[in-house]
Amino acid sequence: VQLQACGGGLVQAGGSLRLSCAASGDIASINSMGWYRQAPGKQRELVAIVTNTGNTNYADSVKGRYTISRDNAKNTVDLQMNSLKPEDTAVYYCYAQRLRFGLRSSVWGQGTLVTVSS
Repeated sequence: VQLQACGGGLVQAGGSLRLSCAASGDIASINSMGWYRQAPGKQRELVAIVTNTGNTNYADSVKGRYTISRDNAKNTVDLQMNSLKPEDTAVYYCYAQRLRFGLRSSVWGQGTLVTVSS
């Protein structure tokens, strides 16, 4: 499985950005897809995730501002980010969890930088 992410950039506080990630390869093995982020000097953290049945989970810090959506037909997962804050500045990573033969493994896309100016 390969993940290709796009959509980062520079935005003012209060603005919006949309990240997109497309999966290719052994799509049938993908269980969950989502986004993590890593700010300078901090650990990578979960932002939002969606299972292949549509269940979602969000970090408390983004609830009500971010929306994750998944298109299983197109093998994509998008992250709509609204009301952005400077503390949302980070490298955002697309993520997929694979499930094959009862074993879970993680796949990461390249990061895309989101910078929110105050």
